[in-house]
Amino acid sequence: MKRSVAAVAVALTVGLIGCDDRSEAAPEPSPPAPADAPAAAAAASLAEASPSEAVPAPAGAASIDGAPAFAALYPGAQADGPATVATGPTGPGGLITFTTEAAPEAVVAFYRQRAEAAGLAPVMAMNQGEARAYGAAARKADGPTLQVVASPGEGGLTSVQLTWSAGA
Repeated sequence: MKRSVAAVAVALTVGLIGCDDRSEAAPEPSPPAPADAPAAAAAASLAEASPSEAVPAPAGAASIDGAPAFAALYPGAQADGPATVATGPTGPGGLITFTTEAAPEAVVAFYRQRAEAAGLAPVMAMNQGEARAYGAAARKADGPTLQVVASPGEGGLTSVQLTWSAGA
């Protein structure tokens, strides 16, 4: 299962590289599906914050050392290990994998809301079988990015890979 998540993450990263034209207008967001009603309510409360302000982690979401606020650990998630962090030409970034009892759709909705509230624009979304992926980036070059891949895992848990860059 971890190989599947890794393969989807690689595909997501390659897709983001090809979609890096930040000078174009962001696509119009589609209205949330009925299953996303609780997520839509949370997005509305996060959207009240200015895009330039840091979005604090909601109750139950733990901050990740070295990660921007939009890349907080999903509430109730169990990390597989510490985050892998590094600094590169586009600033500090990292990767963490974790499991949660939440459905892949709920995990992706959580990170979509946080990214958009932090001023990031959606650059890709993917639904493949029961796996879900989402990517967002700042409109400026070398700005912050976020990618999340969530898929059903063992024991009814959702396996998640979260990557981020805080931007240069």
